[in-house]
Amino acid sequence: MTPDANSSLDSAPDFRFVIGDWAQMANHAKPIRYEVFVLEQRVPLALEWDEMDAVSLHVVAYDTSHQPIGTARLLPDGHIGRMAVRQPVRGQGAGSGLLRTLLKLAQQRGDAAVLLHAQLQAENFYRRHGFLRDGEEFIEAGIAHVCMRQDFSPE
Repeated sequence: MTPDANSSLDSAPDFRFVIGDWAQMANHAKPIRYEVFVLEQRVPLALEWDEMDAVSLHVVAYDTSHQPIGTARLLPDGHIGRMAVRQPVRGQGAGSGLLRTLLKLAQQRGDAAVLLHAQLQAENFYRRHGFLRDGEEFIEAGIAHVCMRQDFSPE
């Protein structure tokens, strides 16, 4: 799937964010998640793919050459997960754009809050986007995490 203006909620000068279901986005999201989680972070392959992909909304970030460089998903219960950005473009705003896109989607569908399991090294990133720690540290896929939450104000 190529970036489509009709399916994008948010954009940044160097990135485009495309939203779709797993059938539409898997060809671009899967290689990113494999590269970041399985190869780089050594998450077991059996833990990376789950039944939640089929029922989640997915967003893929594309660079100016229309290459997929990041992805994340929003589960039906308001959890954000599987957020990954390819190493060469980290720190350039793609992660923030992915997160802002998912936050807008959650608000538009009426979610009262969003939750996520942040790797400890990413906690400050999520804090800058309005998330607060909600509980103690825990290990998931062999990596230290903390639950974080952002409540939406009623309009």
